[in-house]
Amino acid sequence: MAGQNEAATAAARPEMGPEECFAVYEAAHGHRPLTKGQVLDLLDGRGVAYERCDHAAVRTVGEAEAARIPFERHMAKNLFLRDPKKRSYYLFTAPDKKKIDLRVLQERLGSRRLSFASPEDLAQKLGVWPGSVTPFAALNEDTHTVRVAIDADFAAMGWIGCHPCDNTASVHLRTSDLLTLLADAGVDVELLEV
Repeated sequence: MAGQNEAATAAARPEMGPEECFAVYEAAHGHRPLTKGQVLDLLDGRGVAYERCDHAAVRTVGEAEAARIPFERHMAKNLFLRDPKKRSYYLFTAPDKKKIDLRVLQERLGSRRLSFASPEDLAQKLGVWPGSVTPFAALNEDTHTVRVAIDADFAAMGWIGCHPCDNTASVHLRTSDLLTLLADAGVDVELLEV
């Protein structure tokens, strides 16, 4: 019954956007999360080669396909998940066309039953809003309470396409460059075969 009440409350609440997300994150961390411009500046400052595509805001894989992003075959979908007691949170990035069985994923992660975390949890922990979830958001996660995992298919492909903490743009870069950037920032990333 509690799950039904949460779902009904979430359905009645308007969607969280950037400004509400930033306010939630800032209240929890004392500073604002990384913006699209700051992520792009970080890539430029480190000399990371990437392709950028600006587009209308996209919230789903279907909307991203309709936006005709030029590096579509390497695009990611991102799942922000939690365990039933809200003690463990997970950011999992997979190829956007790949079907993900949450039971298999929870087994690979060694977790109990997984469900999607709320938009408020997403804003508080990663500083992004629904539709803008990305592995770059792990750079905002300074409490180290979110496990970050990326599907091993991206390592095999060598490339990944994802949002720069804002769903009005996508960047295409080498998977190894993303993993190095995250590791250099102290983010532990697991490569998972799912």
